Amino acid sequence: MAKQHGFDLCHFTRPEIPASHSLTYQKWVQAGMHGDMAYMAEETRMGRRIHPETMLAGVKSAITAGMRHSPPAYTLAEAEKAKDRGAIAAYAHGDDYHDVMKKRLKAFARGLDALLGEHGQRVYVDTSPVLEHALAESSGLGWQGKNSLTINKDIGSWLMLGEIFTTAELPSDKPAANHCGTCIACMSICPTNAIVAPYIVDARSCISYLTIEYKGFIPLELRPLMGNRIFGCDDCQVICPWNRHAQTPEADLLHPRGHNTLPELSELFALDEEGFRTRFRKSPVRRTGRGKLLRNVAIAMGNSGDSGYAKELTGALADPEPLIRGHAAWALARLGAASALPVLNTCLEQEKHEEARQELNLSIQVLGPRKREDT
Repeated sequence: MAKQHGFDLCHFTRPEIPASHSLTYQKWVQAGMHGDMAYMAEETRMGRRIHPETMLAGVKSAITAGMRHSPPAYTLAEAEKAKDRGAIAAYAHGDDYHDVMKKRLKAFARGLDALLGEHGQRVYVDTSPVLEHALAESSGLGWQGKNSLTINKDIGSWLMLGEIFTTAELPSDKPAANHCGTCIACMSICPTNAIVAPYIVDARSCISYLTIEYKGFIPLELRPLMGNRIFGCDDCQVICPWNRHAQTPEADLLHPRGHNTLPELSELFALDEEGFRTRFRKSPVRRTGRGKLLRNVAIAMGNSGDSGYAKELTGALADPEPLIRGHAAWALARLGAASALPVLNTCLEQEKHEEARQELNLSIQVLGPRKREDT
């Protein structure tokens, strides 16, 4: 039945989180590794993650489902070489998996009612307080790899997870065994060394978090390490040996579109608000918003080494969004675009946003000679 609704994997477990996962999660939050994701540390939600039985009265079983998606159609070397283009995580090349999977999980749940009789049910796809990787491991769907993602021995980690909590009593599957062994490929390749220990990712330096979740000005020391990654990062999955032979699914239900495969930076940077909404309609990229995406694009332009972007970046100093103005200024300094100094100085005199002012002032100091701010 799961396959009829588009799920390649389906396993059963009890709605319980092993103590090892609960403890790791609590220590992760205590260390501040959740960054600005306050919802990960909120007391009520933490309690629900640790005690999933509180999510549904009378819940007896958790069904974990995995839907495959296509891996990148290019190598890491090809993506890095394409400095005039931006790398978007493979799962975001098509439709928003939240919408696609939730609709299919609900249909799957209705099918279960028809088969087992009507029961209380809830479906979850990523946005609810559920430790989905822990449940996936307990159910036998796959083990949690050292990059914190779920890996299935047969199809690797190019998959998205969803859950159905039900009051139906279902037989639990055997938990998945860990097959990472001594391999640390994912830890070694991480551009920002965000995998600080096996199975522990510090979100504060993870490119996926920085480019998607983080709302602020990206720390200066991390910007050069981002390269041309503008939405998420696939490096730790691409390098994983369990993905070496991963095949593109016969029917990718996320319907990847070519224009999200290494799109041109200039094309994205020219998007206004309406253009952004149209360009990324039905895409998970839309959730990040124009300001954050163009912030990331500005960083990629700065990292490209192509001074030809100076004109576009200079124009962006007048953008209504402070995030874009500030990161455009940084990119101009990164490219050594001294010709932009007069405009940078003028913008500094007019800028009201404190962090954008700091970016402008720093870029002027880097490019010099300059008219330095006295404050």
